[in-house]
Amino acid sequence: VQLVESGGGLVQPGGSLKLSCAASGFAFSRYGMRWYRQAPGKGRELVATISSIPELTYYADSVKGRFTISRDNAKNTVDLQMANLKPEDTAIYYCNVFYTGQSYWGQGAQVTVSS
Repeated sequence: VQLVESGGGLVQPGGSLKLSCAASGFAFSRYGMRWYRQAPGKGRELVATISSIPELTYYADSVKGRFTISRDNAKNTVDLQMANLKPEDTAIYYCNVFYTGQSYWGQGAQVTVSS
């Protein structure tokens, strides 16, 4: 299993950014996918999830209405579209899948929201 995040960077407050996670090594379309984040000095926080079929979504209260999770089963990717970003969204964002009893993580993508 391999998860590779991309799309992080520096953005001003109120700006937008899209993260992508490319997955391989498992039957992607059959598994729910998750995005987590970890801010400096804090624990890892669940941000959003998307199930397989049907594609049900869940969002943490802190990002509801601002972030959108989506998946493309043809490309084996899961995206996190982030809008109206706030300084408190600054964190390393991780893609995650729970597969055959194990939790797999990507290397993370740094998102910094600052003026």
